[in-house]
Amino acid sequence: MKSKIIYFRIYLIIFKFMRVLDLFAGVGGLSYGFYKNQNFKVIAANEILTDMAKAYSLNHQDVLMFNKDIKDFGLQDFDKDPNIDIVIGGPPCQAYSTVGKRLLEDPRGKLFQEYFRILKEFKPSTFLYENVKGLISMNGHTLLTQITSLFEILGYKVKYKLLNAADYGVPQMRERVIIVGTLLEKEYEYPKQTHYNSFYKKGFFVEDHLSHVTLIDAIGDLPPINANEESNHYLVKPMNHYQKQMRKNSNILLDHNSPNHNSNLINLISHIPEGGTLLDIPENIRPKKAFGNSYSRLWSNRPSTTITRNLGTPSSARCIHPFLNRGLTTREGARLQSFPDNYVFYGSRSSKNLQIGNAVPPILSTFLADSIMKLYN
Repeated sequence: MKSKIIYFRIYLIIFKFMRVLDLFAGVGGLSYGFYKNQNFKVIAANEILTDMAKAYSLNHQDVLMFNKDIKDFGLQDFDKDPNIDIVIGGPPCQAYSTVGKRLLEDPRGKLFQEYFRILKEFKPSTFLYENVKGLISMNGHTLLTQITSLFEILGYKVKYKLLNAADYGVPQMRERVIIVGTLLEKEYEYPKQTHYNSFYKKGFFVEDHLSHVTLIDAIGDLPPINANEESNHYLVKPMNHYQKQMRKNSNILLDHNSPNHNSNLINLISHIPEGGTLLDIPENIRPKKAFGNSYSRLWSNRPSTTITRNLGTPSSARCIHPFLNRGLTTREGARLQSFPDNYVFYGSRSSKNLQIGNAVPPILSTFLADSIMKLYN
């Protein structure tokens, strides 16, 4: 192991960056922090869904994209060994989700074995594996142990921790398990929390922490369009740091199109107050069958609840705008995931929403990339 550590120190001095491979890359949310950091070079990415792979390539034009099943991806796809230093990525999370069904028999729940195979083939010095909170309790709390034990067989020192994206400046309560393994001698340290929940902790002072970014902080500058409308022009200047961060280098507003709701749905939504639920709808028009978090309105003065592919579908998620009688627009969903306004998505509205809902928030990925970099300092 000492010879490998010496190799990496020499490599950093000569080439000044570390080579990254992104698996289950999606639209590139996890890649974002590494791609924007000059200490890293994202060499290649793998993504099975065509629209996601296309969107990834539109935003990372110099990264080699393999649009194929992970089971068919490996070293054989490269003309020569790409000398990957870091592997990042997380298998599709639906099989582990606490929102949907959690079935170990779901084939997607076994994709961590493909991740393990890739680690064996490419032999990176560090890996980062991301997944949903449900991974912790899956299969009687044994699946996470099974996954980390597999990684330890390869010699990695493995850690895991549950991080909330809101604690790092993302305007969304999004908890994710982050597993990090390294062959290096230095101990990995997770990024320190930078934001805290002022809504629940009024009167408490937390040193060096900012308040959580709220939903209205994130989308308050976007045109207040109604259902079945769209806009491609900003009407006001950015009003806070987050909005300035999102609008950097953007002159045209993309994907700010609202979902198509019929008059019955709009009437139904109109009865729900800010933060309200299905139970606020008059009983005579209230839907008889619905999920617990459906037909619910978001709060303006809190971070959003977790964004999913159903960000514009009130019957499937808490996604109703705090003031307007509609679900979120694609751009509002992207803002709440911390994608900058010049980030390009590809395909139909539902495909774009899937790309956004499945992603790692770019701001969180920036903190993760910085924490990985400290391993090599």
